[in-house]
Amino acid sequence: MRTALVAMMMAPLAACATTSGGEAPAANAEGPCRNEPVASFVGQKASAETGAAMLKASGAKTMRWGGPGMAMTMDFRPERLTVAYDEAMVITSARCG
Repeated sequence: MRTALVAMMMAPLAACATTSGGEAPAANAEGPCRNEPVASFVGQKASAETGAAMLKASGAKTMRWGGPGMAMTMDFRPERLTVAYDEAMVITSARCG
């Protein structure tokens, strides 16, 4: 049941994730990714709206979410914003790359 609940909570965040084809999400921003503008989002609840605001503030072209225990590749992409969140859906870090 917990797995189903987590899946339901993650559905809105899928709108902010990059697709397997590397396409940018609908709410994309222009320019190089910047870390400084997204530092203030750490501690906020992860949501599609928060993700769109972070994408715009950072200037990143793509974004990926990392949940608790999720495996992520270590490849560096300067145009991508990577956002991690905990079990309570609270953003724990946001960085370009």
